[in-house]
Amino acid sequence: MKRLLALGVIVLAAATSVAVAVAATGGNAAGAANRGAATISVRRIGAAGSVLVDSKGRPLYRSDQERNGMVLCTNACLSFWQPLTVTGTPKGGSLPGKLALVKRPDGGRQVTYNGKLLYVFKLDKPGKVTGDGFKDAFGGQKFTWRVARATASKSSSGTPTTNPTPTYPGYSGR
Repeated sequence: MKRLLALGVIVLAAATSVAVAVAATGGNAAGAANRGAATISVRRIGAAGSVLVDSKGRPLYRSDQERNGMVLCTNACLSFWQPLTVTGTPKGGSLPGKLALVKRPDGGRQVTYNGKLLYVFKLDKPGKVTGDGFKDAFGGQKFTWRVARATASKSSSGTPTTNPTPTYPGYSGR
């Protein structure tokens, strides 16, 4: 009886850990920003203008350093920059550019737009662009983040801004 009770406690503890991990990361180890098929659209958000947003209306970002499907934002970087990952096919409606998928190191499938990996800034709210122009570093890798914009060309995915970098408690961009 003691063995059965101990086994039950272990199974319950493991199930709770998995449930907490899945809830905390949005469904996978990379912290998926979306499940199933991502719907990406263009929305006008204040002074930022027309930007790409996810299905929840959150602005999407790209880093200047990630090129040609090379995933550099891993580990600690994921605590602030959540990759837009899907299990299905991304949908972009009438976007002028091309949506595609890249396999992340954790096995997730991240959405790209015109070859740029897409992320959600975890400190943003729907309808607010606060991560544009952020500079930070994780694990020795420096990043500059830009809000993603709808473009027909692969070479241009947004214009740098001259907005000052906002500060957030617990986050120190460089």
